[in-house]
Amino acid sequence: MKHLLLMLALWLLPLTLRAEIDIHTFKTPQQEQLYTQLINELRCLVCQNQNLADSNAALALDLRQKTYEMVSRDASRNEIVDFMVSRYGEFVLYRPPMQQNTLLLWLGPGLFLLVGIGVAARIVLRNSKRDAT
Repeated sequence: MKHLLLMLALWLLPLTLRAEIDIHTFKTPQQEQLYTQLINELRCLVCQNQNLADSNAALALDLRQKTYEMVSRDASRNEIVDFMVSRYGEFVLYRPPMQQNTLLLWLGPGLFLLVGIGVAARIVLRNSKRDAT
């Protein structure tokens, strides 16, 4: 009986897995290249650490479709990015522009590194003074 249930579960498992494949046709290779660049540079707002190309979330599917529609209508890269930013905010961009409100995002890692080096140097100096006495 156990084996029968296990086999039934293994047989039904693939039915629970879904993968959506986007099949798009483009008028020109430039449109296809623009689409590919955009879905690799725009962030999935659900997954947050994946771009639209890698995400299987329903929102990512919708955003890929919207991107395809805009590219097919010959919208420029800036028009598409501006649309996404106006609708979803700058978080949709993997590489937001350096502005006053994103300055900490750009400079933060360097600042944390410098603070870490300073703390480590201070600890090493304090320990070497203690060992010298």
